[in-house]
Amino acid sequence: MPQLAHGAWVFVGDGQKALFLINEGDEKFPNLRRLAVEEHNDPPSRDQGSDAPARAYSSVGEIRSAVGETDWHELEKERFAASIADRINEVAVSGAFNQLVIVAPPKILGDLRRKFTKETETKIIAEVPKDLTHHTIAEIERLLTAE
Repeated sequence: MPQLAHGAWVFVGDGQKALFLINEGDEKFPNLRRLAVEEHNDPPSRDQGSDAPARAYSSVGEIRSAVGETDWHELEKERFAASIADRINEVAVSGAFNQLVIVAPPKILGDLRRKFTKETETKIIAEVPKDLTHHTIAEIERLLTAE
């Protein structure tokens, strides 16, 4: 884990929660403080979709098969990750930070990567494929400096 300079940002997210932190300390003694928190209400798929699985029929013969159900919960997580990536891209262009650490589960990390601009990618100093959204800021700081 590279050392966090003063003013470096840390993003911790999981597809339902986005936590933005800033290092108010220095490289030797980081001191993460909360900049912003956003939570996205994403009910389970069973509460979002009500249709029965669709059926596909072959144009020849009597062959038919079921079509998998849409996972609305996963789609909402992807949409939330995309909106967060857009926001990070805007802030990266404004020059609000020079270093960025991304902490997210592997799936969300992949969703974010696909949406980051080149400008944002140049500022990312580390990616941590873990879900730390339910940890305190002190625990996040300790885990990031221990790696």
